[in-house]
Amino acid sequence: MMTYASREPLIPLEKWADISINYIIHSFSGVFDGLNNIITAFIRLLQWVLLTPPEWLVAVVLVALCWRLAGIRTAIYTALGLLLLFALGLWEASMITLSLVLASTILSLVCGVPLGVLAYRFERFGAIIKPTLDIMQTMPAFVYLIPVVLLFGLGDVTALIATFVFAMPPSVRLTLLGIQQVPKETIEAATAYGATEWQKLFKVQLPLAKPMIMAGINQVIMLSLSMVVISSMVGAGGLGAEVLRSISTLDVGRGFVGGISVVIIAVLLDRISQRFGQKTNIHTGH
Repeated sequence: MMTYASREPLIPLEKWADISINYIIHSFSGVFDGLNNIITAFIRLLQWVLLTPPEWLVAVVLVALCWRLAGIRTAIYTALGLLLLFALGLWEASMITLSLVLASTILSLVCGVPLGVLAYRFERFGAIIKPTLDIMQTMPAFVYLIPVVLLFGLGDVTALIATFVFAMPPSVRLTLLGIQQVPKETIEAATAYGATEWQKLFKVQLPLAKPMIMAGINQVIMLSLSMVVISSMVGAGGLGAEVLRSISTLDVGRGFVGGISVVIIAVLLDRISQRFGQKTNIHTGH
């Protein structure tokens, strides 16, 4: 095995990072404790909604919701997928994973859409946010897990934040792209009719950008699911924990079942978001 002699770095970036994170921990510990409590309550609420009622009732509500949003065919796929998850004995783990994905998606949209709007309205902000999004998506997840664990400890909150950091960029990028693709003639017509900037944003640009925003939701969901196993390494439960246990015990069967369950949820969420996006395209005339 080759060994390399280490030398003093020309730029002490490692030391600067350590100093920065220590300063943040000691100076804003109260803020992070409050944020931890809020996010924990949000995750627990979603898990309570999905796990407290009987399995059949949750399944019926989810299938009915899929029927309403995406049509009868997607509702049938959803019913079959949920039935298979129940038959595999991974209903609770699947609902925990689903709650984390939903929480990440909601948080990504709440933050991502406004950031996309700001990036469109203010060019300087857009010039700053774009490389930041590049870093968020390309930085290995294990790297930013270290400071997040120091700030929030192990558990669902750390898993959610790690998933959020990795999954949010598409919602910002596609919101920005959707607004940029609104025809200038349409905006000029709204201006000619005396619309204010806020009216143009909420009544013209965002509605016409909705198909692209829906595509961003689809990407957020898929990226959130791709973080399932990594999230389990910092204390999150669900299907990722099942896969992680199978890795640690070299249990091929258990790992296969856990992986198949993740695939089922991924396919269901992908079909639902795609079908809903297609319906949005039809309603907006795209």
